[in-house]
Amino acid sequence: MSFAGKTAWITGASSGIGAALARTLSSDGASVILSGRDEARLAQVAQDCDSKTLLLPFDVRDEDAMHVATEKAIDWQGGIDLFVANAGISQRSRATQTAMQVYHDIIDIDLTAQIAASQALLPHFAGRGSGHLVFISSVAGKIGIPLRTAYCAAKHGLVGYADALRAELSQTGVSVHVACPGSVATNVSRNALSADGSPRGRSDSVIDNGMPPEEAAQRILDGVARGEREIIVARGGESSWGEQRRTPDDLFDQVAAMVANGYMETIEAEG
Repeated sequence: MSFAGKTAWITGASSGIGAALARTLSSDGASVILSGRDEARLAQVAQDCDSKTLLLPFDVRDEDAMHVATEKAIDWQGGIDLFVANAGISQRSRATQTAMQVYHDIIDIDLTAQIAASQALLPHFAGRGSGHLVFISSVAGKIGIPLRTAYCAAKHGLVGYADALRAELSQTGVSVHVACPGSVATNVSRNALSADGSPRGRSDSVIDNGMPPEEAAQRILDGVARGEREIIVARGGESSWGEQRRTPDDLFDQVAAMVANGYMETIEAEG
Protein backbone atom coordinates (compact mmCIF):
# COMPACT_ATOMS: atom_id res chain seq x y z
CA MET A 1 0.00 0.00 0.00
CA SER A 2 1.26 3.47 -0.89
CA PHE A 3 0.05 6.68 0.71
CA ALA A 4 0.67 8.62 -2.51
CA GLY A 5 -2.32 10.74 -3.39
CA LYS A 6 -3.88 10.23 0.04
CA THR A 7 -4.70 12.90 2.61
CA ALA A 8 -3.45 12.38 6.15
CA TRP A 9 -4.28 14.38 9.28
CA ILE A 10 -1.92 14.19 12.26
CA THR A 11 -2.46 15.67 15.71
CA GLY A 12 0.58 16.40 17.85
CA ALA A 13 2.44 17.07 14.61
CA SER A 14 4.80 19.80 15.81
CA SER A 15 7.55 17.45 17.03
CA GLY A 16 8.60 13.89 17.75
CA ILE A 17 6.70 11.00 16.21
CA GLY A 18 3.99 13.30 14.83
CA ALA A 19 6.46 15.43 12.90
CA ALA A 20 8.31 12.33 11.68
CA LEU A 21 5.02 10.84 10.46
CA ALA A 22 4.27 14.05 8.58
CA ARG A 23 7.65 14.05 6.84
CA THR A 24 7.45 10.35 5.99
CA LEU A 25 3.92 10.54 4.63
CA SER A 26 4.81 13.62 2.62
CA SER A 27 7.84 11.93 1.10
CA ASP A 28 5.52 9.10 0.03
CA GLY A 29 3.31 11.58 -1.81
CA ALA A 30 0.54 12.15 0.71
CA SER A 31 -0.97 15.56 1.38
CA VAL A 32 -0.59 16.28 5.09
CA ILE A 33 -2.66 18.23 7.60
CA LEU A 34 -0.66 19.27 10.66
CA SER A 35 -2.31 20.03 13.99
CA GLY A 36 -0.89 21.06 17.35
CA ARG A 37 -0.92 24.06 19.65
CA ASP A 38 2.17 25.84 18.30
CA GLU A 39 1.59 27.20 14.79
CA ALA A 40 5.19 28.34 14.38
CA ARG A 41 6.53 24.85 15.07
CA LEU A 42 3.94 23.33 12.75
CA ALA A 43 5.13 25.71 10.05
CA GLN A 44 8.70 24.48 10.56
CA VAL A 45 7.55 20.89 10.07
CA ALA A 46 5.64 21.93 6.95
CA GLN A 47 8.85 23.37 5.49
CA ASP A 48 10.38 19.88 5.69
CA CYS A 49 7.48 18.29 3.81
CA ASP A 50 7.63 17.55 0.10
CA SER A 51 3.91 17.72 -0.66
CA LYS A 52 0.89 19.91 0.07
CA THR A 53 0.38 20.80 3.72
CA LEU A 54 -2.37 22.48 5.70
CA LEU A 55 -1.83 23.91 9.19
CA LEU A 56 -4.75 23.58 11.58
CA PRO A 57 -3.43 24.70 14.99
CA PHE A 58 -5.64 24.15 18.04
CA ASP A 59 -5.56 22.72 21.56
CA VAL A 60 -6.97 19.20 21.43
CA ARG A 61 -8.93 19.89 24.63
CA ASP A 62 -10.90 22.66 22.90
CA GLU A 63 -13.73 20.67 21.34
CA ASP A 64 -15.25 23.67 19.58
CA ALA A 65 -11.93 24.42 17.87
CA MET A 66 -11.53 20.73 17.07
CA HIS A 67 -14.91 20.59 15.32
CA VAL A 68 -14.04 23.68 13.25
CA ALA A 69 -10.71 22.09 12.33
CA THR A 70 -12.46 18.84 11.38
CA GLU A 71 -14.68 20.62 8.86
CA LYS A 72 -11.68 22.42 7.36
CA ALA A 73 -9.66 19.19 7.20
CA ILE A 74 -12.41 17.31 5.37
CA ASP A 75 -13.04 20.16 2.92
CA TRP A 76 -9.37 20.80 2.09
CA GLN A 77 -8.87 17.90 -0.36
CA GLY A 78 -12.35 16.45 -0.34
CA GLY A 79 -11.80 13.95 2.44
CA ILE A 80 -9.44 12.34 4.95
CA ASP A 81 -7.88 8.96 4.20
CA LEU A 82 -5.71 8.61 7.29
CA PHE A 83 -6.18 10.15 10.74
CA VAL A 84 -3.43 9.80 13.34
CA ALA A 85 -4.42 10.58 16.94
CA ASN A 86 -0.94 11.33 18.22
CA ALA A 87 -1.25 14.31 20.58
CA GLY A 88 -0.26 13.48 24.12
CA ILE A 89 1.77 14.19 27.21
CA SER A 90 3.56 11.87 29.62
CA GLN A 91 4.33 11.81 33.34
CA ARG A 92 7.24 11.21 35.68
CA SER A 93 6.00 11.02 39.30
CA ARG A 94 5.10 8.52 41.99
CA ALA A 95 1.39 7.92 42.46
CA THR A 96 1.71 8.62 46.19
CA GLN A 97 3.01 12.11 45.41
CA THR A 98 0.94 13.03 42.35
CA ALA A 99 -1.77 15.69 42.50
CA MET A 100 -5.16 14.58 41.21
CA GLN A 101 -5.11 17.41 38.67
CA VAL A 102 -2.25 15.64 36.90
CA TYR A 103 -4.54 12.67 36.32
CA HIS A 104 -7.28 14.93 34.99
CA ASP A 105 -4.87 16.74 32.65
CA ILE A 106 -3.19 13.65 31.21
CA ILE A 107 -6.42 11.72 30.73
CA ASP A 108 -8.04 14.79 29.13
CA ILE A 109 -5.20 15.18 26.63
CA ASP A 110 -4.15 11.58 25.98
CA LEU A 111 -7.55 9.89 26.06
CA THR A 112 -10.67 12.06 26.10
CA ALA A 113 -9.43 14.53 23.48
CA GLN A 114 -8.33 11.71 21.17
CA ILE A 115 -11.74 10.07 21.49
CA ALA A 116 -13.50 13.38 20.80
CA ALA A 117 -11.46 13.99 17.65
CA SER A 118 -12.14 10.49 16.40
CA GLN A 119 -15.85 10.70 17.15
CA ALA A 120 -16.04 13.91 15.12
CA LEU A 121 -14.52 12.10 12.13
CA LEU A 122 -16.50 8.87 12.37
CA PRO A 123 -19.47 10.01 10.22
CA HIS A 124 -17.03 11.03 7.49
CA PHE A 125 -15.09 7.76 7.54
CA ALA A 126 -18.17 5.55 7.85
CA GLY A 127 -19.90 7.50 5.09
CA ARG A 128 -16.99 6.96 2.72
CA GLY A 129 -16.65 3.31 3.67
CA SER A 130 -12.87 3.55 3.73
CA GLY A 131 -9.95 5.05 5.59
CA HIS A 132 -7.57 4.42 8.46
CA LEU A 133 -7.82 5.57 12.06
CA VAL A 134 -4.46 5.29 13.83
CA PHE A 135 -4.15 5.72 17.59
CA ILE A 136 -0.70 6.30 19.07
CA SER A 137 -0.78 4.52 22.40
CA SER A 138 2.39 3.13 24.00
CA VAL A 139 3.98 0.00 25.36
CA ALA A 140 2.80 1.68 28.58
CA GLY A 141 -0.69 1.19 27.18
CA LYS A 142 -0.19 -2.57 27.36
CA ILE A 143 1.68 -2.92 30.68
CA GLY A 144 2.02 -0.74 33.77
CA ILE A 145 5.25 1.30 33.92
CA PRO A 146 6.32 2.91 37.24
CA LEU A 147 6.14 6.72 37.53
CA ARG A 148 3.47 6.80 34.81
CA THR A 149 0.20 5.81 36.49
CA ALA A 150 -1.83 8.58 34.81
CA TYR A 151 -0.14 8.03 31.46
CA CYS A 152 -0.68 4.26 31.64
CA ALA A 153 -4.33 4.75 32.56
CA ALA A 154 -4.87 7.03 29.56
CA LYS A 155 -2.94 4.88 27.09
CA HIS A 156 -4.61 1.66 28.27
CA GLY A 157 -7.93 3.43 27.82
CA LEU A 158 -7.01 4.48 24.29
CA VAL A 159 -6.27 0.85 23.39
CA GLY A 160 -9.65 -0.21 24.79
CA TYR A 161 -11.53 2.47 22.88
CA ALA A 162 -9.72 1.62 19.64
CA ASP A 163 -10.30 -2.12 20.02
CA ALA A 164 -14.05 -1.68 20.60
CA LEU A 165 -14.29 0.87 17.78
CA ARG A 166 -12.48 -1.49 15.41
CA ALA A 167 -15.04 -4.19 16.08
CA GLU A 168 -17.93 -1.79 15.53
CA LEU A 169 -16.46 -0.58 12.24
CA SER A 170 -15.36 -4.02 11.03
CA GLN A 171 -18.18 -4.22 8.46
CA THR A 172 -17.72 -0.68 7.11
CA GLY A 173 -14.38 -0.77 5.29
CA VAL A 174 -12.78 1.54 7.87
CA SER A 175 -9.70 0.12 9.59
CA VAL A 176 -8.51 0.93 13.10
CA HIS A 177 -4.89 0.58 14.15
CA VAL A 178 -3.15 0.98 17.51
CA ALA A 179 0.58 1.76 17.57
CA CYS A 180 2.44 1.06 20.81
CA PRO A 181 5.86 2.74 20.79
CA GLY A 182 8.45 2.07 23.43
CA SER A 183 11.23 4.57 24.11
CA VAL A 184 11.58 6.99 21.19
CA ALA A 185 14.15 9.81 21.17
CA THR A 186 11.76 12.75 21.52
CA ASN A 187 11.02 15.43 24.12
CA VAL A 188 8.39 13.24 25.77
CA SER A 189 10.31 12.94 29.04
CA ARG A 190 11.35 16.59 29.10
CA ASN A 191 7.75 17.70 28.58
CA ALA A 192 6.29 15.14 30.99
CA LEU A 193 4.30 16.38 33.98
CA SER A 194 5.82 16.20 37.44
CA ALA A 195 3.86 15.44 40.61
CA ASP A 196 2.58 19.02 40.90
CA GLY A 197 1.70 19.29 37.20
CA SER A 198 4.71 21.36 36.18
CA PRO A 199 6.84 20.25 33.19
CA ARG A 200 9.70 17.98 34.22
CA GLY A 201 12.16 19.98 32.17
CA ARG A 202 14.76 17.27 31.67
CA SER A 203 15.06 14.06 29.70
CA ASP A 204 16.34 10.65 30.75
CA SER A 205 18.84 8.26 29.24
CA VAL A 206 16.35 5.60 28.17
CA ILE A 207 14.53 8.18 26.04
CA ASP A 208 17.67 9.86 24.76
CA ASN A 209 18.98 6.47 23.63
CA GLY A 210 15.64 5.40 22.20
CA MET A 211 14.52 4.68 18.68
CA PRO A 212 14.84 7.63 16.26
CA PRO A 213 11.42 9.18 15.52
CA GLU A 214 11.88 8.56 11.79
CA GLU A 215 12.29 4.82 12.40
CA ALA A 216 9.22 4.77 14.66
CA ALA A 217 7.17 6.63 12.05
CA GLN A 218 8.21 4.24 9.28
CA ARG A 219 7.38 1.21 11.42
CA ILE A 220 3.95 2.62 12.21
CA LEU A 221 3.15 3.35 8.57
CA ASP A 222 4.50 -0.01 7.43
CA GLY A 223 2.19 -1.67 9.96
CA VAL A 224 -0.79 0.32 8.72
CA ALA A 225 0.05 -0.57 5.13
CA ARG A 226 0.18 -4.26 6.08
CA GLY A 227 -3.18 -4.02 7.80
CA GLU A 228 -1.81 -4.72 11.28
CA ARG A 229 -4.34 -3.89 13.94
CA GLU A 230 -1.81 -3.64 16.76
CA ILE A 231 1.68 -2.37 15.93
CA ILE A 232 4.45 -2.77 18.51
CA VAL A 233 7.15 -0.16 17.85
CA ALA A 234 9.98 -0.96 20.24
CA ARG A 235 13.38 -2.55 20.66
CA GLY A 236 14.95 -4.98 23.11
CA GLY A 237 13.15 -5.60 26.39
CA GLU A 238 10.42 -3.11 25.57
CA SER A 239 9.65 -5.02 22.39
CA SER A 240 9.42 -8.22 24.42
CA TRP A 241 7.00 -6.59 26.86
CA GLY A 242 4.82 -5.37 24.04
CA GLU A 243 4.83 -8.69 22.24
CA GLN A 244 3.94 -10.57 25.42
CA ARG A 245 0.87 -8.36 25.85
CA ARG A 246 -0.05 -8.20 22.17
CA THR A 247 -3.70 -9.06 21.55
CA PRO A 248 -3.90 -12.18 19.33
CA ASP A 249 -5.30 -11.57 15.85
CA ASP A 250 -7.73 -14.45 16.27
CA LEU A 251 -9.31 -12.66 19.23
CA PHE A 252 -9.80 -9.53 17.13
CA ASP A 253 -11.34 -11.79 14.48
CA GLN A 254 -13.70 -13.40 16.99
CA VAL A 255 -15.04 -10.03 18.14
CA ALA A 256 -15.42 -8.83 14.54
CA ALA A 257 -17.33 -12.03 13.78
CA MET A 258 -19.75 -11.19 16.61
CA VAL A 259 -20.47 -7.88 14.90
CA ALA A 260 -20.88 -9.57 11.52
CA ASN A 261 -23.38 -11.97 13.08
CA GLY A 262 -25.61 -9.18 14.41
CA TYR A 263 -24.36 -8.80 17.98
CA MET A 264 -24.91 -5.02 18.10
CA GLU A 265 -28.38 -5.23 16.59
CA THR A 266 -29.39 -7.94 19.05
CA ILE A 267 -28.26 -5.94 22.08
CA GLU A 268 -29.90 -2.77 20.77
CA ALA A 269 -33.18 -4.62 20.17
CA GLU A 270 -33.20 -5.80 23.78
CA GLY A 271 -33.02 -2.24 25.07
